[in-house]
Amino acid sequence: MVPEAETRDVLDELQRLRARVPLLSGALAASTDGLVLAHDTPGVEAEGVAALTAAALGVSIRMTDATGRGGFRELLVRGGSGYIATYAAGSSAVLTLLAEDRINVGRLHLEGRRAGARIGELVDAALERVERPAPTARAAPPRPATAPNRALPQRPT
Repeated sequence: MVPEAETRDVLDELQRLRARVPLLSGALAASTDGLVLAHDTPGVEAEGVAALTAAALGVSIRMTDATGRGGFRELLVRGGSGYIATYAAGSSAVLTLLAEDRINVGRLHLEGRRAGARIGELVDAALERVERPAPTARAAPPRPATAPNRALPQRPT
């Protein structure tokens, strides 16, 4: 899981994104398996959106594979009153944005891609630190039972 400090950084990025793009009504970062990392989604159940994002991501990945279009990058859904855009965010997270119908879709993509890249860097770096074991002091290996200062026989090469 992502440590709390990085989760705060992700939330800060979501809030900056919403400030830059006024027609965004919500922003959510989640793991690819549907767990909320951070969200700024007033009036929307973040856990449900994260779970649905994971399901849509699964279908999107299968579609890109089946059609030879490469790895997943983004998904755009347009509803009667707005957009839901999902962007890859590093190797293990996604960014989902909720936008009003009047949004400039080009601007949505520009800002969403940039924010997804930044969030991906934060999450991937945090996961790398968590997964990498801390160095521990090792005890010296036991010395063979030989006479002091006597070299062990060497194998001929």
